[in-house]
Amino acid sequence: MPLRPSSVTVVALAAGALLVSAVPAGATASPAQIATSRSTGVTYLKSLQGSDGSYVTGGGLSDEWAFSALAAAGTAAVDVTPGGDTTKNARTVYRNQLAAASWPSASPVVTDYERAVLNAYAAGIDPARAGPGRNLIADLAAYWQSAEPGYYGPSANFNGTVFGLLALGGARTQAGAQRVPQALIDATVTAVRANQHNDGGWNYGKAAGNPPALAQGSDIDMTGAAMASLCSSGVPGTDAAIVAAKNFLKGKLVSSGAFNSMFGANTDSNGWAVSGLNACGINPQGADFTSGSGKTPIDFLIAQQFKPGGGFKYLPTDTVPSAYASVDGLRAVAGAGFTAAPPPPVTAGTPTWAATGTFTAGTAARLALIVDNGTAGALKVCAVTVTPTGATTTLGAVLDAAATATPSGCVTSVTPSTGSGTVTAVNSTANSGGSSWKVSLDGAAATAATRATVINIGDTVSLRYGS
Repeated sequence: MPLRPSSVTVVALAAGALLVSAVPAGATASPAQIATSRSTGVTYLKSLQGSDGSYVTGGGLSDEWAFSALAAAGTAAVDVTPGGDTTKNARTVYRNQLAAASWPSASPVVTDYERAVLNAYAAGIDPARAGPGRNLIADLAAYWQSAEPGYYGPSANFNGTVFGLLALGGARTQAGAQRVPQALIDATVTAVRANQHNDGGWNYGKAAGNPPALAQGSDIDMTGAAMASLCSSGVPGTDAAIVAAKNFLKGKLVSSGAFNSMFGANTDSNGWAVSGLNACGINPQGADFTSGSGKTPIDFLIAQQFKPGGGFKYLPTDTVPSAYASVDGLRAVAGAGFTAAPPPPVTAGTPTWAATGTFTAGTAARLALIVDNGTAGALKVCAVTVTPTGATTTLGAVLDAAATATPSGCVTSVTPSTGSGTVTAVNSTANSGGSSWKVSLDGAAATAATRATVINIGDTVSLRYGS
């Protein structure tokens, strides 16, 4: 089932956030109007919190998307409490739900984990360290398609690949670093590029290699999401693919400032399109996105917001607000892409991040492992389950456990197979001359790979062969 605005969203870049304070003089939505929209939108989203502190109503669609919009608007999830009860703050409750063995369901799909990565990050929960047995980055890695490198989950549901890239490109480490190697990002960027339709946009289904599909009309929502996935992964806003997507959206703008989507003028489609523009540093109130009647996509979104309640309606004809539309509308008006870094909490003594710091001896835990032998198209990505005997584990233990990783084939052989010495060969590629195996953890500088290399809970382990 394709992900709609109510089921996965999103990656905020600093450039997008600047749009809130950099509205051109001719734009009809003023900075003051945007500030009011943000403030009242936050008030509405706070009203959706359950008495138990929860925003999650189940494993599928739910109000947890509020975390991305709250962060974009400058509100930390840990500061959102029911009736001021800090023991039930939204971050703690959400983290406990994610860490539960029963989450997300008995039959999970890749988008469950992509959704959780984006929202956990925005809520101030390190996605790789949500709990002793919950590493959302590893959970996502398990859906890597070995036969179709760059795709996550069934490739026919291209939507899952876009949000995989959004999650890996946008959910940075606590220090703000990209936690996965660029080779992995590049593989999925290539997949997203290959699915761009002739009209400059994208759709939910796979189109790569299928001329009739590429010739079909694109979807407003997925165009915004695909744009954001590329830009959050380092593709510049001047790239030809982004320029073509911008022109596609520009051609769909109507007099009200809405985009003419397949669902008609609505808040969710506008929100996704604007989030794509935000992520790519393209001003949604610039000349390209001002209609002949002087309206912009931001104007349309603010017109969809109830005053003074702060909720957004889905359709212009609706008479009550929609939780999902309110998330998409607020996040876009706040200047974000499809997630946002968590803002510093205002609750005294509360850290910006919540994360499990060590392994629990005897408790199984997952790690994301990427193996790159330097050969084009040979990248291996998988989730490895280890059962540590202490607070840390070793690279040797991870490589040994990778024999039963998901997907299979990630590691087929390691030399040496025991001990604590230097790793001299992986998957039959041996150190030679100036080239050797090196290891990087969470995107840090690579060092010589040894079986004794210390691995901490939540580390994204990247092995690369080269000079």
